[in-house]
Amino acid sequence: MSHESVTHAFYSDNTASVAPELLAAIAAVNTGPQPSYGDDPWTLKLDTAFSRFFARPVRAFVVTTGTAANALSLATLAPPYGNVFAHAGAHVVEDECGAVEFYSGGARLTLVSGDHGRIDPGALEQALAAHPATVHTVQPAALTLTQATELGTSYRPEAIATLSAVAHRHGLRVHMDGARLANAIDFLDCAPADVTWRAGVDVLSFGATKNGALAAEAVVFFDPQLVRDFELRRKRAGHLLSKSRYAAAQLLTYVESGLWRTNAARANRLAQQIAGAAGSRLSHPVEANELFLELGAAGKQALRAQGFGFYDWGPAAGPEARFVVSWDQTQQSVEALCAALRALRSA
Repeated sequence: MSHESVTHAFYSDNTASVAPELLAAIAAVNTGPQPSYGDDPWTLKLDTAFSRFFARPVRAFVVTTGTAANALSLATLAPPYGNVFAHAGAHVVEDECGAVEFYSGGARLTLVSGDHGRIDPGALEQALAAHPATVHTVQPAALTLTQATELGTSYRPEAIATLSAVAHRHGLRVHMDGARLANAIDFLDCAPADVTWRAGVDVLSFGATKNGALAAEAVVFFDPQLVRDFELRRKRAGHLLSKSRYAAAQLLTYVESGLWRTNAARANRLAQQIAGAAGSRLSHPVEANELFLELGAAGKQALRAQGFGFYDWGPAAGPEARFVVSWDQTQQSVEALCAALRALRSA
């Protein structure tokens, strides 16, 4: 089914438009010559803005993609002979084309199990025990967590703290892939600090693009000792933007105005509305803006015939589908999907 024939698109929040507030922020800084490579007034304000956001001093750096944020963060934490522990279904494992291995110069990703996309602490302990540090092995270096997870669930603060404690006890640093962090925080109704540094996270990939921004992501360091190596890696990788003011202005508006919460809350609320219509077809709890539904081949075909666009989850012939609710999803599309799902349930 081509995207052109889709009336109601639920493919991904990457397909969403740019929030008008962020387009306005771009226009507002488009005022002639400004210092380059991060020396402009807006980029220089990022540390202060993110320090207020997280309620502690931090360093924040602009990058343009979540993949760059994740890979450069983990390359900073893990040497070429390092071992990064990740959930078996994590984005860094399944969807980043070996970027962590590439940017780190060879670090290994070791897969850890856990229900609903969340790493199980016992499984992490077992994985660490199975990969001891000797001269013959890759060296345990980092744990990476995804918030919200690839299955649309969210780690509670106490769960992150438990996993971070295990990691730190074994000498690992903790990284968080926060591509949908805003959605997780809104669902959990907690402070940004509660699911990051207070729970033991050392480095955060802070996502904004999926929630209304235009090629604007950040890497946030809660440990300033790690920053120098990251700065050099970012430059060497070609991700030091010469005109970073345009991304920085978006990030400033995003965190300072509360837009992050407004957009995420709307997407989450609409996802919950769809979840209510889906009922027992849900494969996982809906704790952000993604839904995974057991539709079967006939159910998927029926929805697509009605103009709904979504991705298969797993094999195309399999029963499961993924629906992502964007910040700018229309109420009409949500109500139409709810009606179609109720019709499937009663068929």
